[in-house]
Amino acid sequence: MEEGIFMNSRLVRLISVLLALAMIASACGGGSDAADTVSGGDATEAETSDGGGADDEPADEQPADDEPADQPAETEDTVELVEVDESEDPVFGGTLRYALEADVDGLNPVSSALSAPGLLMGVAVFDTLAVFDDADQWQPYLAESFTPNNDFTVWTMKLRAGVSFHDGTPLNAAAIAVNFGTVLKDPLVGLAVRPFYNLDNPIEIVDDLTVRFNLSGANASWPTSQTGQLGMVASPAWLEAALLDPTLNQAPVGTGPFVFESRSEDSVTRMVRNETWWNGDVYLDAVEFVTVTDPDTRNDLLFQGEIQALQTTNAASVDDLRNEEGLQNLIDDSGDESFIMVNSAGTPFDDIRARKALTFATPRQNYIDLIGLGIQQPADQMFTPASPYYNADVQQEADQPELVADLVASYCGEFPDNCTDGKIDMEFQWSGPSVVQTRIAELLDEGWSVGFNVKFQELPQDAHIQEVAFGVFDVVSWRQFGAANPADDRVWIECATIGGLSLNWPRFCDEDRDAILNELALATTVEARQPLLAELSEKIQQDYLYVFMLHTLWDHSFAENVRGMCGHKTPSGDDMRCVLNGRTWLSNVWLAE
Repeated sequence: MEEGIFMNSRLVRLISVLLALAMIASACGGGSDAADTVSGGDATEAETSDGGGADDEPADEQPADDEPADQPAETEDTVELVEVDESEDPVFGGTLRYALEADVDGLNPVSSALSAPGLLMGVAVFDTLAVFDDADQWQPYLAESFTPNNDFTVWTMKLRAGVSFHDGTPLNAAAIAVNFGTVLKDPLVGLAVRPFYNLDNPIEIVDDLTVRFNLSGANASWPTSQTGQLGMVASPAWLEAALLDPTLNQAPVGTGPFVFESRSEDSVTRMVRNETWWNGDVYLDAVEFVTVTDPDTRNDLLFQGEIQALQTTNAASVDDLRNEEGLQNLIDDSGDESFIMVNSAGTPFDDIRARKALTFATPRQNYIDLIGLGIQQPADQMFTPASPYYNADVQQEADQPELVADLVASYCGEFPDNCTDGKIDMEFQWSGPSVVQTRIAELLDEGWSVGFNVKFQELPQDAHIQEVAFGVFDVVSWRQFGAANPADDRVWIECATIGGLSLNWPRFCDEDRDAILNELALATTVEARQPLLAELSEKIQQDYLYVFMLHTLWDHSFAENVRGMCGHKTPSGDDMRCVLNGRTWLSNVWLAE
C-alpha cells in the first residue's frame, strides 16, 4: 500500500500490481480447537514469471520432476477447521456469497493489482500453472510437468492437453507466449520478471504444448513462481482485446472453475459454474464476491446469514468469529509481516544513525498490545517461531528511547539542515482514509517524538503506491514477505530490482546479501536453507530498514452449511494447500442442505 506522484491511470494500475505482489499474499494463522489441522507455510507471492520449453528431451535435462524428492515440507503455519460430517456426499447447486475486505482495480493478471481479495477472485476464474500441496511442495497444475536442465538455468514446461479458455481459445504454448510476453513488456510488472530471465531469448516454443524458459541465473525451485498471480493464465484473445479496451480488465477470461458473468466495482462480482472445467466437477451454481470494507459489518453480515463466507485480517474480528458458535474458520498466520519501512536512498534515512534512532524510538510493544490485541503474533523477522527458518538470535530492537538522543545529536550536528530544534525532520505516510492507520500514526508519533519531528501524510492507495515505487517517501507502514518458498522473497531485497521504479522498496543494495540470495535459489532442503536464511535475517536486521511489528493473521470464516473448503486436489491426486496468502479455493466447495 503505497504512494504517489502524477502519472497516467494505466501506470498507476501497474504500480498497484507490484505492490500487490508484495502484500498480497499474506496468510495468517492462529489456532482454536480445530478437529483437522493442515500444515502449510509462509505465504506471500513470488516474483519471477511463467514457464518455458526446450527441445523434446535435451541431453542435459533431468527426468520430469513432477514431485521432486528433494523439496522440503515447510510447515510454518497451522490451518484450523471445525469438524464437519465427512460422510455427506457433495451436492450441486446454490450461490456462495463471499465478503472481501476490499475490491481491486481489475481482474487481469498481467496488469491488475491482485491484492488478497483479487487473488481470491483470480483463482476462481483463472488456474495457475503450479500450486502448493499441503506439505508446501510445488506441484504442476495447469501445467503437466516442469523439467529443469542440470544447472537449473532452463526450465521446460509441458501443458495439459485438451484444456480450453472460457472463450473457446485453446490453452497451448502460443497462449503462454502471449501471457509471458505481455508481462515482460510491461513497464512495471515486467520489473518483477525481467531481472530473472535471459532477455536475449527468455522463452521458446518447443511444440504446441511445450515451452522453455531461459533464466538469467540458476533457480532450483522456479515453479513456485507460477503458483500466484504470475502463474495465472488468461485467454490470449482476451489479453490482446484488453490492451485496446482496458474496460475488459473487469471481465476476465481464464480456464478456471468459474466463468465471469458480471461485475459492479466496489460492490458485487458474480461468477458461474464452468460446466466443462478440465479438473472435475464444480458444485456451486455461482459465487458472488461482495466488497465490504468495514470488518464489523462483514462479521455482522455473516452472523445474520446475508453472506456465507468472509476474509479478514482484523484482530478483533478474528476473535469474534472464533468465538461464534456455528462458524467454521480457516486461520493462518504463516504469511506476511507488518512493519515500518524506511527509504534508505533519501535524507534523512540514507544515514544509518537516523535509521537506528527511529528503530529505538518506536513504541513497538504499545503497537503489539493495541493493534495486535494479543491475537496476532509479534514479529521479529520474516519467520514465525514455528518456522524451521526462525533465527532466535534475531530479536527486533525497539522501545529504547534512552538510546535515541546521542544518535540524533550526532546526525543533526553533521546535517543541521535536516533537523529542527534538535530533532530529525521526517514524514510518515500511509494509505487511507483509515481510522486504524491514523490511530497507528498517532501511536508511533508518541514514541518517535523523542527524536523526530514527524509530519503525517495520508494518501489514497494508488498515490501511496506510486510514491513508494518511485522512492518518494521517508517512512511508511507496510506488509510483505512470507513466501511459501522463502527464496521467492528475493524480489523485494535484491539489488537488481532497484531502479527508477523499484520493488526493492527501501532501495538498499548489498552485494553480500545478493550472494546469499543466489545460494538460496539453489537450496532445496530445509537443512540447506537454514544457515542461509539465518544469515539473511541477521543482515536485514543490521541494516535497520524495517521495524517488524506483527505477523498477519488471516481468517476465512464460513457458515455452518459450507463444505469442501479444504480437500482440493491436483490432477495427480495430491492434496492442495487449503489456504494461502489470503485466498482459498472454491472449486470443491458445496452447500449442505
